[in-house]
Amino acid sequence: MIEIKELEPTRANLRRFTKFQIDLYRDNPWYVPPLINDDVNTLDPGRNPAFDFCEAVYFMAYREGRPVGRIAAIINRQVNEKQCESNCRFGFADFVDDREVSAALFEAAEKWGRSKGMSAMVGPLGFTDLDHEGMLVEGFEELSTMATIYNYPYYPEHLAALGYTQANEWLEFVMDVPDAIPDKHNRIAEIVKKKFGLRVLKFTSRKKIKEEYGHALFELINEAYAGLYGYSTLTPRQIDYYVEQYISLLNLDLVTLVVDTEGKLVGVGISMQSMSRALQKSRGRLFPFGWYHLLKGLKGRNDRVDLLLVAVKPEYQSKGVNALLFQDLIPHYRRLGFKWAESNPELADNAKVQSQWEYFSRRQHRRRIAVSKPL
Repeated sequence: MIEIKELEPTRANLRRFTKFQIDLYRDNPWYVPPLINDDVNTLDPGRNPAFDFCEAVYFMAYREGRPVGRIAAIINRQVNEKQCESNCRFGFADFVDDREVSAALFEAAEKWGRSKGMSAMVGPLGFTDLDHEGMLVEGFEELSTMATIYNYPYYPEHLAALGYTQANEWLEFVMDVPDAIPDKHNRIAEIVKKKFGLRVLKFTSRKKIKEEYGHALFELINEAYAGLYGYSTLTPRQIDYYVEQYISLLNLDLVTLVVDTEGKLVGVGISMQSMSRALQKSRGRLFPFGWYHLLKGLKGRNDRVDLLLVAVKPEYQSKGVNALLFQDLIPHYRRLGFKWAESNPELADNAKVQSQWEYFSRRQHRRRIAVSKPL
């Protein structure tokens, strides 16, 4: 018999909820765990400013007292109002390979969504686009990244059996880091600099980049990503939260800003050395020894870099600004010993974004989807 329990969002319960996934994938060589404290903070109504416009409930499934599944049901009122929808999101969903377990979990989440007047369930999605999203359907034997969801191949089968159908699709690519900047990028970059008066800006101080461009960076993301599937506009409180959370972790050699003649931000490229192996070794914990693996991942040699995001002001899109970003970043990639670069999930129908990789040797190595179901 499957027992479903709604969890009070205490720190202890949220840790239990987060660690279930890590235990479920204990022996999987492709899975990359989150930092437990990061996920707990994301799920905590007292910590995550997304709760200014979101509400959520957390369920865990038990059999004979042992946890066998988890799911979060989330309502993002901001996105629902913007898109004139009444969707309930599901996220943080993991379960053993048992149809009775997945059915009980999703029944609980769907029942809660209906009780809130929602008309559809969609996911996997988080509170905002800076949370993990998309169920893996191809690339199960590819090492995951810190910014993406890994799931077992049986997940899509369970969701299909429950009546969920595809609502959206993302693709991911791995590129060879070239030995030199492609000639085409160099030519385009020089033309764009002269035509629009743009220049690349680099920082050596995290404090200075926070003060001068921290808010502008996330405001640019809001502009550039506004039309994307389910995008949740970041509020000033969220921007404050993410500036403090993320910028302090970055290697500033791997952060490139493009500004106009007035110093206003036009484009940004943020990448980070892969933390996948370090997170696997730490098992999501900082203590007692997890900090050592993470520090080694940040400071040590690494052959892979994660392309976390590229954002360009809408009026400058398709005008070659990306070439300036790669003209600056590729020499840093080579100096740091990176051989491969991984893209974040990109909407399958976003030809504009995917065209930026056309001058690189690449392969599409993962695919993921969002699914939906009427309530």
